[in-house]
Amino acid sequence: MTHIDRSIQPTPGAAPIINLGTPITHSLPNGLTLLIVENHQLPQVGIRLSLDECPELEKEKKGISDLISLMAGNGSTSINKDDFNEEIDYLAATLSIAPNGAYAQVLSKYFPRVLALIADAALHPNFTEEDMEKEKARIIQSIRANESNAEVIMKRVRQTLRYSTAHPYGEYITEAQIAALTLDDVTNYYRKRFVPNNAYLVVTGDVNPEEVITLVNEHFADWQPYSEETPALYIPKNVSETQINFIDLPSAVQSEIQVTNLIDLKMSHPDYFPLLVANSILGGDFGSYINMNLREEHGYTYGAFSTFKTDKWTKGSFSIKTKVGNAVTAPAIVEILKEVKRIQTTIVSEEKLAQAKAQYLGQFVLATERPQTIANYAINIKVRNLPEDFYKNYIAKINAVTKEDVQRVANSYFLLKNFRIIIVGKGSDIANELKNINFDGKKIPMKEFDSYGNEK
Repeated sequence: MTHIDRSIQPTPGAAPIINLGTPITHSLPNGLTLLIVENHQLPQVGIRLSLDECPELEKEKKGISDLISLMAGNGSTSINKDDFNEEIDYLAATLSIAPNGAYAQVLSKYFPRVLALIADAALHPNFTEEDMEKEKARIIQSIRANESNAEVIMKRVRQTLRYSTAHPYGEYITEAQIAALTLDDVTNYYRKRFVPNNAYLVVTGDVNPEEVITLVNEHFADWQPYSEETPALYIPKNVSETQINFIDLPSAVQSEIQVTNLIDLKMSHPDYFPLLVANSILGGDFGSYINMNLREEHGYTYGAFSTFKTDKWTKGSFSIKTKVGNAVTAPAIVEILKEVKRIQTTIVSEEKLAQAKAQYLGQFVLATERPQTIANYAINIKVRNLPEDFYKNYIAKINAVTKEDVQRVANSYFLLKNFRIIIVGKGSDIANELKNINFDGKKIPMKEFDSYGNEK
């Protein structure tokens, strides 16, 4: 019997070959770009319409895009909502329409009809006063119900503090704004924003490209473009020193914690892949530094993780997130900062590096089996100005990341000296401890804010 030394990590096998297919591209005179990716393994088709629109301030009309998201996809000017939804169900299709695009999944034999339905509903939406008032009431009810919801408050304040209300990402919805919206506001916003100028339609799956091109021309050629000057986006900045931003919620039974900073990184930058791996090691999966510390070693939380996002139009962000009991809020923050310092100052082990790569690559390979993922990748290559072989070389790029790369990007993008440490929690239990947090021999200053991000 052969003896196996289980203390030795197995040698990884050859990286799987990912064949995503090269899209066939066709452009319509109105600016719509069609991308077709054939895949005849299953008799199904994915349809993804994506609008590459620069975000803009909604100001006093804030909430208009949220309202349209609830109203869109309810039929068209020629098909009422009930008949539209009944036909979608009959065709066993899934379909969603929003201000920034649409998505559908359907059996290939029903593809022509579902494409026609998407075009009709998207280009000729059935916006009615009755539906608008119903959806406005739903939004207002949600605002009221979430006045003391720690998660909702955290999301709102985090965005406001990170980007400011001068930036589209920092705006928030109020009850008064929603109540004041009219049907003219809805139709005007949709007409100006839902346009083909910078739109991409991706069709993936069991299709004939020539038939797809014919159908798309038939249903989308009359889509009218619209353009106007887009104001320059406000450029947000990180804080000059790490600080605690506290929001008192007397009803809170635990503390919501997010440690965050802005990052200036695009997907096309060489640091993108090293940062994927570094984030995985720090807080991107169950065995990460932060989760093992806060959950397994200290028992402070059920889970702690980190994420980062890139953005085509503005600065992206890095965040560490967790929820802990009131009594351990301050020590949990210190432990989070310790783990950030650890990845910045101590080279990761070969084993940890290999685990992080394997975890991420496994997720990537599984994702490529979903038609919606293929559509997303095809659009990303176009709108993010990525090389055509970006996803084909994905695995090789991940495997090429070194321990030194991990340490370098951790210091460049996890800004230990410029963090906003945002806490939503019960002030009577935790405020004094938060005011006295020390890290690396220095007290971390604290500022207090209300539940809308206004400093007290």
